[in-house]
Amino acid sequence: MNNKGPYLLADASDAPFPPAELALREPDGLLAVGGDLSPVRLLNAYAGGIFPWFSEGQPLLWWSPDPRMVFRTDRVHLSSRFRRTLRSSPWRVRADTAFSEVMQACAQAPRPGQDGTWITDDMHRAYVELHRLGYAHSVEVFDEDQLVGGIYGVAIGRMFFGESMFSGRSGGSKVALAALARTLASWGWPLIDAQVENSHLLRLGAEQMARPLFLEQVRQLVPQNGEVGPWTRVFGEFSAAALAEPAVT
Repeated sequence: MNNKGPYLLADASDAPFPPAELALREPDGLLAVGGDLSPVRLLNAYAGGIFPWFSEGQPLLWWSPDPRMVFRTDRVHLSSRFRRTLRSSPWRVRADTAFSEVMQACAQAPRPGQDGTWITDDMHRAYVELHRLGYAHSVEVFDEDQLVGGIYGVAIGRMFFGESMFSGRSGGSKVALAALARTLASWGWPLIDAQVENSHLLRLGAEQMARPLFLEQVRQLVPQNGEVGPWTRVFGEFSAAALAEPAVT
């Protein structure tokens, strides 16, 4: 265990990360500092159960908290009341048609207890590049041509690492998350990484997973064949009203 502080990453973008098991206990999960946001560095991080999280003016910080928050793709919870409202919803759900716009909306969304955003301009550029390369994806909720909700993250193999979501209108992020989870479940992807706990995620069905178990799941799922490239066609387009009914298994 590293008791002195976070590890300093080497300059080379393909330099390996230290094992996630060596992350600090205080602050929980801080593993490393430095490096860059190049595609190879980001993909190596996620494949090791590590993600970047820092604010403007801070050095790059890399994390792997214990426990980890995850969604099981077949257990995202929408309340009965919310499902009833969805039955008459005109909203439509798509994927990878407005990735940059979803990121920007997530950056601008107010977060209780947070001042500012970790989605800096450098982060935005880095994930747009990952999207161009076919590894970062967004699920978008539209009311006609207006973006009303969305979620984005990184997919490697059969593992989806969620980064952020937003609601432009009440319930928009719930629809995006539920649509993502239902689609991933139909593809045989069992987990969505939700990183750290908050009350909103818990209400939607997120659960804690001990880091050793999470890392084992990542190591099993990342090498499997996934869906690299745009998801627009493979995801399809459907009505948010379809989420009002339980998925057919």
